[in-house]
Amino acid sequence: MPYYSHLDENWMALREWLDLKREHGAATDGLAGEVEQELERLTALVQKAEPDAGLLHREPDDLEAIRALRPDGPRRLAPLPDAEELEDRILGAWLGRGAGCTLGVPVEGFSREEIRAAAAALDQPYPLEGYWTRLPKPTLYHSTYNGLPYRRFLRDEMIFMMPDDDLLYTLLGLLILEEYGPGFTPEDVGRAWLRYVPFACTAEKHALDNLRRGLKPPETAYANNPDGEYLGADIRADPWGYACAGLPELAAEMAWRDARVSHTRNGIYGAMYYAALIASVLATGDIRESIRVALTEIPAECRLAIALRETLGWCSELRDLDSVLDRIFNSHKGMHIGHTINNAALVTAVLELESPSFERIITRAVMAGMDTDCNGATAGSIAGAVWGASRLPERWISPLGSIHRSYLNGLDVWDSRDIARRFVCAALRVRREALNGATKGSQNPEGKENISTR
Repeated sequence: MPYYSHLDENWMALREWLDLKREHGAATDGLAGEVEQELERLTALVQKAEPDAGLLHREPDDLEAIRALRPDGPRRLAPLPDAEELEDRILGAWLGRGAGCTLGVPVEGFSREEIRAAAAALDQPYPLEGYWTRLPKPTLYHSTYNGLPYRRFLRDEMIFMMPDDDLLYTLLGLLILEEYGPGFTPEDVGRAWLRYVPFACTAEKHALDNLRRGLKPPETAYANNPDGEYLGADIRADPWGYACAGLPELAAEMAWRDARVSHTRNGIYGAMYYAALIASVLATGDIRESIRVALTEIPAECRLAIALRETLGWCSELRDLDSVLDRIFNSHKGMHIGHTINNAALVTAVLELESPSFERIITRAVMAGMDTDCNGATAGSIAGAVWGASRLPERWISPLGSIHRSYLNGLDVWDSRDIARRFVCAALRVRREALNGATKGSQNPEGKENISTR
């Protein structure tokens, strides 16, 4: 499938010509206006282009249509962890998310080769064995990141878990569960965004702009939003998995309700996949089994499911992560580094081949490149859920401290253990309502319970 990244170069050349001619005193304002009008005309034409009808049928946005296209699978798992075990696992997931994010931020957008070169230039062990001790981008040392010193991502300068959108949306999910309950709606999600989220990126930025204009979900996901299949909803999936431990179908449904605000098609499915995976692993402690469970919560013939099955096939055939990553990058060559499909394939390969090692999972997810902070955070959350906070390696957790600094409006200081306790309270409420049939999604579309055991 061809992509059009070469148009970036053409557009930049046009801008540079306009700037140069303006500097030379040419009358360029009219030409620039013509370019802008032509871009608007072409954008409108592209937006109206008809998608492939067969693919559209295999990739619906409606929840019931999605469920109708799922494979058979366990919709509930048993036994469910008790409150004490669940708190340890959720705290482990949260700290693992923070560890992977913290490791990934300094090399966000780097390729595998660039990360290897950065480690060599900084005399850092490779494969990575710990946090960065110096910044791969040295000029950022005196800059800020979400209002705080960028250098706080370095091992010897960490004093708390730094703010990042990969962590902000996890906390936002907790607030949504506490304020609106397990039956929250996409409209409730939109209200929470307007209250708590000061700014956003890619699909979330477009959706937030649409919310501020007065649009409602799902229109917020469609209007002026070409990024609806990027991985933004994926990084918002964790709270639904935490709250629905052992209930992958309900976790996927909550992820759908959340993703509906900003995403479409595979952008939605990625969130459902990860939420179900986390819900499963919190109950089973088995990452590979949980991958298979999660695949039963998305349409069997969507592009994401096809790519993930293909990735698992390569893992079985090659048994070597770098060889599998070569296949992934070749298969999705030209796809944006923030897309759901290529990044989910990368993370799935790491989880499949590097389990159960917490360290290998987070370091390999980051060293693979692309959206390193997102992938490190997601992989770290899943690995941390397996290990639990009590068993996580000290060198990865101790530097983070007990405090997280967020940029949620009015809520900038959080205690990690309190976060876990509050998620446990939300999870126990979800469990009670689901087992009593009071929560939507607690049964499969046919209304028959489907419970598996370990």
